[in-house]
Amino acid sequence: MLCGLIMAGGKGTRFWPLSTDDKPKQFLSLISDRTMIQTTVDRILPIIPIERIFVCTSEKYLNLVREQLPELPEENIIVEPDGRNTAPCIALSAMVMKRFYGSCEMLVLPSDHLIRNEESFRERIMDASKFISEHNDAIITLGMEPNRPEVGYGYIKKEKKSININNSEVYKVERFVEKPNLEKAMEYLKEGNYLWNGGMFLWNIDSILHKIGKYMPNTYNALKGILQIPYNEFEEYLAEKYNDTDSISIDYGILEKDNNIYVIPANIGWDDVGSWNAIERYAERDEDNNIHKGEAIVRQCKNNIVITESEKVIIDDLSDIYVIQNEGKIFIGKRESLNEIKELKDLVDK
Repeated sequence: MLCGLIMAGGKGTRFWPLSTDDKPKQFLSLISDRTMIQTTVDRILPIIPIERIFVCTSEKYLNLVREQLPELPEENIIVEPDGRNTAPCIALSAMVMKRFYGSCEMLVLPSDHLIRNEESFRERIMDASKFISEHNDAIITLGMEPNRPEVGYGYIKKEKKSININNSEVYKVERFVEKPNLEKAMEYLKEGNYLWNGGMFLWNIDSILHKIGKYMPNTYNALKGILQIPYNEFEEYLAEKYNDTDSISIDYGILEKDNNIYVIPANIGWDDVGSWNAIERYAERDEDNNIHKGEAIVRQCKNNIVITESEKVIIDDLSDIYVIQNEGKIFIGKRESLNEIKELKDLVDK
């Protein structure tokens, strides 16, 4: 049985002033009319029913999750008392999911990534699920096939020998690599055995709980009571115990210590949508190369980005600019300077 966990507690502000601490990227409509978290749920619904999809978030974003995912059962929203990186989030969620569904398979996904070839993505996930059903102690991830020397992503180095699973090739992971400089990224692209790390994982839930106990005993011991305590005591228990977990990523906590990790190369049109450049790559444009979202009207304009969250913005006879409106503020500048917009934050905070 396949269950899904969507991690949605991040406070990313790379898309400031649209993305803020009160409403981060996963709750925004950056590429389409659906928000990033809605799109993530939509993407897996053909293979995982809504009652087996869980979202882990913080108390601050609980109402946003409820508003944007009204079909998600209330008990499937897992609330962290504090954000302590991905390893405690996954450990907590795995224990909750085991209470619901026993020895299931657990798919872990970020809430704010773009995948354009969704059918291929689902095929790779089902092949990964088949692999885990035959190799219960393995961890498997999707590695995105790079098409440019990207310095903003971590990489996965795969071994040369592969195993065939349906339509996928499965490789043993040789090592995970931190974000490289440009020279290294060009080397990785040339060598051909490096993949982008998209932070998507699939494992048997009993296996990952065993690995958490083995490699992260503080976290396991702090949270293991979740497997037995009455549901109405969850909140009090977590408030008392969650700060005893290790504040560490799943990469450092588990992946770099375990030697039974595999990767499926995936050509699925993936992007982590980590900069305004990603919006320029994927957002729809009009015939004059304008990108405009929300209540935006452009007239006799070319090559502009105009995004408004609540107010109507009308642009007339201007080109190569950006206009971002949010929370009562309007930011206007040269389009080529959009990636430096965060430098204006100090002016707003004064």
